[in-house]
Amino acid sequence: MTSHHAFTQASLPGLEDPLLAASESLASQGSVDERGAIFTRSKVVEFILDLCGYTADLPLHRFRLLEPSSGAGDFLLPAIRRLLAAWRTHGTVDQAVAELGDAIRAVELHRTTYDVIFEAVLQLLRQSGIAPQDARALADRWLIRDDFLLTPIHGQFDFVVGNPPYVRQELIPAVLLAEYRRLYRTLYDRADLYVPFMERSLSLLSATGCLAFICSDRWMKNRYGGPLRELIARDFHLRTYVDMTDTPAFTSDVIAYPAITVISRNREDVTRAAYRPQINTEALTRLAKALRSAECELDGTIRELKTVTNGDEPWLLEAEDRTAIIRRLEGRFPLLEDVGCKVGIGVATGADKAFIADYDSLDVELDRKLPLATTRDITSGEVRWQGQGVINPFDSTGKLVDLACYPRLERYLNQRRDTIANRHCAKKSPANWYRTIDRITPALAYTPKLLIPDIKGEAHIVFEEGRLYPHHNLYYVTSESWELRALQAVLLSSISRLFIATYSTKMRGGFLRFQAQYLRRIRIPHWSEVPQTLRAELMEAGLQRDIGACNRATYQLYGLSAPEIAVLEKECHVT
Repeated sequence: MTSHHAFTQASLPGLEDPLLAASESLASQGSVDERGAIFTRSKVVEFILDLCGYTADLPLHRFRLLEPSSGAGDFLLPAIRRLLAAWRTHGTVDQAVAELGDAIRAVELHRTTYDVIFEAVLQLLRQSGIAPQDARALADRWLIRDDFLLTPIHGQFDFVVGNPPYVRQELIPAVLLAEYRRLYRTLYDRADLYVPFMERSLSLLSATGCLAFICSDRWMKNRYGGPLRELIARDFHLRTYVDMTDTPAFTSDVIAYPAITVISRNREDVTRAAYRPQINTEALTRLAKALRSAECELDGTIRELKTVTNGDEPWLLEAEDRTAIIRRLEGRFPLLEDVGCKVGIGVATGADKAFIADYDSLDVELDRKLPLATTRDITSGEVRWQGQGVINPFDSTGKLVDLACYPRLERYLNQRRDTIANRHCAKKSPANWYRTIDRITPALAYTPKLLIPDIKGEAHIVFEEGRLYPHHNLYYVTSESWELRALQAVLLSSISRLFIATYSTKMRGGFLRFQAQYLRRIRIPHWSEVPQTLRAELMEAGLQRDIGACNRATYQLYGLSAPEIAVLEKECHVT
């Protein structure tokens, strides 16, 4: 079963076309994970439809709704039910095709999924009393089996709703990814597929239309979301934001937290935000009504945030009092890397089993291996080296060493050549098959540093005196000016946690991402501006890893007021 919309030559000419072949390969994938399909709970779907105003008390057949990734119909079928209920009140029974034909467009790439939803739509229409031939005519007009990012879609839409696919770039055929990049400027850096889905969906909005999506919140904070944030800040308005942290919004577990965004073309300054709603019909119906009402009662459940969007800057979606602290500190103090500190990440090898082993058992020349720091070495808060080492194929200038000069290294690598040469970086440059993905700079091992694991509930900042090279699962901070024990106290404090919590994406269980891009957001004064007595307090607090002492010294360092301290201790759960 296919409709006349199935992969038209207008969008991709010729079966031999490589773009068509790539799209058809995606259309044939059977794995839910490969397709980025995550299914939304029905209560959440009804909430999103309420939130954007697609309600049966309106003459919905006079509006147009787009579902850019219809999947199994999580959004499409409830929207059709609402459309039919409204049409029975406002429409003409014997004019179904004429009056409903333009009301919906739903796009689905995956062939088997499309066939299932086509039959489900037919059945729903027939059960609603629409004649079989009219039901088929409507399904043919409404449903499009094609690539949403490539297929022609005519006209504009009053409502765009859905849960766009979450697909990493490495799962997209190269020729298709190149075409997406050519067409969509928001497909930037490591952006997932839902980002260009949002760009195109926004471009199809009518002057009074709105988009309501539920998807990962990473783009609101991460580097790759910058172009999409800039687009929204320039041409649109974030009307509503609902944080779905720790809520069962989907039928399966997801690692990253989702959020609901309602975006319109009108220009306003205020965004209404709600956090972690209860997933039951009564609570969600009440919340949607409150978020859309002209006079909204702000009771802690709902907040009004001003100027959330600011060019390509990460969105600050926290409470106003927390945001005010961030803005004040950003206005007064320089960035961490502007005061003589450097933030980096440890080495990625691409084949840890080949490059990493017990240091003493690595049978290579002594200057071709380095002792390695991993997360297991710092779990206690101090460094307790477990004895791992990493092969270093680079010389002091950053060039790969000549293996002929290192017979033991050459023998070691050749014994593992199948594994090492099979990596993507090795295939791209066969002559350099034995390089690690990241260049190793031996001097870093002998530089004192602070080591920071990526995913943690609280800051875990560990001082390493300069004996170990960090692994890829560790970020590090070095400094030419700040005393590292004093810096450790600052990074352990609730102020640094506030910066990380504000700018990072949250993970399941409330964990934060202590990544370089977020660490670089931290503001801090120059070391030369810190009084001697406060320097001593900070260094002692860092040495002892006494969080209370770290906070007291850091509050003084930043000149926090009593109300600001109260906000931190309440919001960041500081004791």
